Amino acid sequence: MLTRRETLLVLAACMACAAWPDITTAAAGKSSALTTPWESWKRSFVQDGRVIDPGQQGISTSEGQGYGMLLATAMRDRAGFDAMWTWTRNNLDVRGDGLYAWRWTPGQGVTDRNNASDSDLLIAWALVRAAQRFAQPDLLDAARHTAQAIRSQLLLDTPWGTVLKPAVEGFATPQGQVVNLSYWVFPALPTLAAIDPSPHWQALTDSGLKLLSIARYGRWQLPPDWLLLVDPLVPDPGRPQRFGFEAVRIPLYLYWAKLGSPTRYASFKSFWNSFPCRDFLPAWTNLQDDSIDSFGADPGMRAISTLVQTGKAPQQASPPLAQQTYYSATLWMLVQIAASEGST
Repeated sequence: MLTRRETLLVLAACMACAAWPDITTAAAGKSSALTTPWESWKRSFVQDGRVIDPGQQGISTSEGQGYGMLLATAMRDRAGFDAMWTWTRNNLDVRGDGLYAWRWTPGQGVTDRNNASDSDLLIAWALVRAAQRFAQPDLLDAARHTAQAIRSQLLLDTPWGTVLKPAVEGFATPQGQVVNLSYWVFPALPTLAAIDPSPHWQALTDSGLKLLSIARYGRWQLPPDWLLLVDPLVPDPGRPQRFGFEAVRIPLYLYWAKLGSPTRYASFKSFWNSFPCRDFLPAWTNLQDDSIDSFGADPGMRAISTLVQTGKAPQQASPPLAQQTYYSATLWMLVQIAASEGST
């Protein structure tokens, strides 16, 4: 439990290192433009605090809860945040170690107790933001508990630095450790360092950037969704060797954390600019043979492309969020926040 003095110091540190503009009041036009999509997102994907993925038989995940809580803090929706945090705490906080079970199925409850490290980062980050925005300093204790659990259970020393395991279980293979570079939620790390002072958080940022500079494959020199830590690094042969639905979040997080640069963005822009037709952008490319999908990227993925290439978020969701998948609609909302908080 934090003392009152510790609480004040932590909140001050968070404000100093992780301040963000209030996107619901910074500009009247921006506020009105986002209030309706946010309400639409909640109507489509949230029920009694549970974030639902309709395309996956209505399951809920720690990822969805983390993203939802993060969006609620950005929109200053205290009631929405409280409902999602209450559901998360009551239903996913079942491991007893500060980490959250990643999958909950209607009618069955938790159907996979393993955690997802990016989701744990998102939840802890959202808790710190909520502590500041809603004047609820008690949330810092839960955030710090999870931050410490991440440090103690999910970090691994490797020749490439301190890396983030995707989960406590399941990603250590006979060939080597598998990681997912999109699990490095770069904008969250300074905030967690403020509530849990440790050099590990900066080490994690450093390793993520180092791996991103090395792990580039295929015609467009893109990072893979899943990476096997062997020397030399290779896309995980046990999974589709693609840049796609996972790795597309990497440039979003770089932008949000103000870690973007022409060099770091170059491969992403090269890929996206190879398809000048306004009506088509691939969702993925195979890093072995440079083939692409034929279905096309969803609006959320296209929004990330727009953000990285122009520094601006799309003004309107097309199609409306209610007609998109949970993942697409969520990425679209996250891009709106990153555009306001991050920079190139």
